Amino acid sequence: MIDLRSDTLTRPTEEMRAAMARAEVGDDVYGEDPTVARLEERVAELFGHEAAMFTPTGSMANVLAVRSLVAPGQEVLCEASAHIARAELGAHAAYSGITMRTWIHPRGQVDLPTIRSMFAPEMGMYFVRTTAIAVENTHNFAGGAVLPIEDLRDLREYATGVGVGVHMDGARIWNAHVATGTPLVEYGAVADVMAVCLSKGLGAPVGSLMVGSADAIAEGRVWRKRMGGGMRQVGILAAAGLHALDHHVERLADDHAHARLIAEACGVDPASVDTNIVVVPRTDASEFVAAAREGGVAVSLVGPTAVRLVTHLDVTRGDAEKAAAVLGAL
Repeated sequence: MIDLRSDTLTRPTEEMRAAMARAEVGDDVYGEDPTVARLEERVAELFGHEAAMFTPTGSMANVLAVRSLVAPGQEVLCEASAHIARAELGAHAAYSGITMRTWIHPRGQVDLPTIRSMFAPEMGMYFVRTTAIAVENTHNFAGGAVLPIEDLRDLREYATGVGVGVHMDGARIWNAHVATGTPLVEYGAVADVMAVCLSKGLGAPVGSLMVGSADAIAEGRVWRKRMGGGMRQVGILAAAGLHALDHHVERLADDHAHARLIAEACGVDPASVDTNIVVVPRTDASEFVAAAREGGVAVSLVGPTAVRLVTHLDVTRGDAEKAAAVLGAL
C-alpha cells in the first residue's frame, strides 16, 4: 500500500532510530534533559526567538501558543479552514476559554482588508476584544498553500499598529521554507509565537515546539504540565527531532516534486501545488477513496467532494509514479 493519507505516517529511519537509541536523557519536567534543551535552543535560534518548548503534539503547541496572546473571553481571528479552528476539537475554547472569528479564503491566505474590517478593539463590556490574529503556513486544508512573506510582513505591521499579537501555526513551515527559499528567521520575525512540527514533513515520530519569548515559554511550561504534557526522559524523542533537522529539511523538495507529479495525473494543475499536499475535487469522493485503496493507494476524504493526498519521506519517486498511474486511471 502506498499511503498518501498524511505526512504524519512516516516511520523513523534506521539512522534516526540510532540517534534516538544513543540520546543523552534526563528528567525534562525538572528541566534536566540535555537533548531536549539542545533541540529547544536550536529551534528558537532558527526562528530568531528567545526560547522554545518541546510538546508531544502540534495541537498542544498551538493551544499553548494562542493562549499566551489571548485571555479567556477574548478572541483570535483566523482563516475559516485553519487547523486551530477546524481540526483541534475546540481545544482553544475548552482549555483557554477563548473565541474565534474567521475570514474565508480559498487558498487560506491573509486577507488584510477583511481582517481590518473584523478587528474589534476594546469597546467596553458588551463586546469581545480581538487580541491576536492567527495564520497557518503552509495551510493544510488549502492544499499545502504557502503564505507569501510579503503578506505576512504586512500583517505584522498592521497587528503591531493596533496592538495585537500574531500567532503562526507553522506545522509545515519547513515546507514553506524549502518551497520559497525564505529563511526561517524571516518567518519567525512576523510572529510573536509559533508552533512548529517535527512529526510531519521532517519524519520524526513525535513532537512539536512552541516558539516565542522567554516569558511566553515560561508560562507555557506551567500550562503544559497542567494539561498533562510534562514528559520525563523525553530526550529520546528530541533526538529524533535533532536528526530530522540535520537530514530531512532540504529533501522536502522531493516531496513537493512528487506531489506535482501526482497532481498532474489527477487533472490538478501542478502549478497550483505549492508543497506536498494535493486536494482533488471529486463529486464521488467516497467512492474514489475506496477505489484507490483497492488499487493499492491510500488517500483521505477531507470533505464530501474533496480528496486529499500527501507526499512524504516514505514515498519514493517510484511510489509516486505508481500512485500517479493508479489515481490517474481512476
